[in-house]
Amino acid sequence: MSSRVIRAWPIVVIGLLATAVTASCSASAQDEKARSVPPPAVDERPGQPSSEVAVFAGGCFWGVQAVFQHVKGVTAAVSGYAGGQERSAHYEMVGRGGTGHAESVRVTFDPRQISYGRLLQVFFSVAHDPTELNRQGPDVGPQYRSALFPATDEQARIAKAYIAQLNDARVFDRPIATTIEMARPFYDGEQYHQDFLERNRTHPYIVVNDLPKLRDLERLFPDLYRPAPVLVGR
Repeated sequence: MSSRVIRAWPIVVIGLLATAVTASCSASAQDEKARSVPPPAVDERPGQPSSEVAVFAGGCFWGVQAVFQHVKGVTAAVSGYAGGQERSAHYEMVGRGGTGHAESVRVTFDPRQISYGRLLQVFFSVAHDPTELNRQGPDVGPQYRSALFPATDEQARIAKAYIAQLNDARVFDRPIATTIEMARPFYDGEQYHQDFLERNRTHPYIVVNDLPKLRDLERLFPDLYRPAPVLVGR
């Protein structure tokens, strides 16, 4: 049974499940400690519009969404799916791992306040471990891959340059596994996945795997962190 399955369990079972999940995930959470990465040498040119969209995939979308919801300049962050077809953009199907989709987050942001490059810096630093291939911590499969879905050629150019920059500088102990996948539509996820961290802060998966990401965001990016998140269900 996946550690992230959402069902109504008896209280005793919930308690046992929480203990098991916490024990099994603790080692993975330690492996995914955030690290400080340099800002991108290549970034957006001046004169950007007031709103831009970017799609990020970095494992379970609960934590990735929560991280970007706490970043200044982000105006919306929606959990969903990218990489596959519309007919298979459903949680039960994506979870089987054969749809081509990755759990993803569509981030709408104001490039006058924060650039795409700076969002990439947050993504590679605290949102996930970009060196893990087809997994993140306790979640295994291509649906949890690290991927970027550029909305424009400019975003693709910046992403490719930044990955090369980080690899050349050997910022990580292993090569970055993040893929850049062009022309892949994004499909909104189910409502019960939206704002999941904010609505379930005591969920054992959230406590072990995702709340540390918010603490790392505040610690490593104090100039970007905002305590009140921008939520889907406002």
